[in-house]
Amino acid sequence: MNKRILHVVTNVAHYDDPSHPTGLWLSELTHAWHVFEEHGFEQTIVSPKGGLSPLEPRSLKFPNYDKTAKAWRADPARMSLLENTARPDQITSTDFDAIYFTGGHGVMYDFLDSEGLQQITREDFRTGWRRILCLPWLLWPTEH
Repeated sequence: MNKRILHVVTNVAHYDDPSHPTGLWLSELTHAWHVFEEHGFEQTIVSPKGGLSPLEPRSLKFPNYDKTAKAWRADPARMSLLENTARPDQITSTDFDAIYFTGGHGVMYDFLDSEGLQQITREDFRTGWRRILCLPWLLWPTEH
């Protein structure tokens, strides 16, 4: 049976001021995805609300826009994964061998207060800490 990775991405498209866009820092996902893919892992993407994970515009410019991010954006099937992410209530964390929380600025707005993501991390904590964390402060809600 293949190992399975759950990638967590943001749904936030802008800061408090709608004229300041943010979102998923694309290479935060694509670098990890590429490595796991090379090693035969099955991968799933979840976001706090499910559905679209917008891209951080600054992650799509030099020098941040690298070959893994460019390849992802050029592949309609991969882009579809970010347009149709799963909701936390559709995920059983124990089905995965690791959970990878992507970074970027958008995650600071929706990861911490997401009850669905908190449930996933609680389940993971209770079953043995298999997660891979990009943002360690995400542990905080699981301790309450």
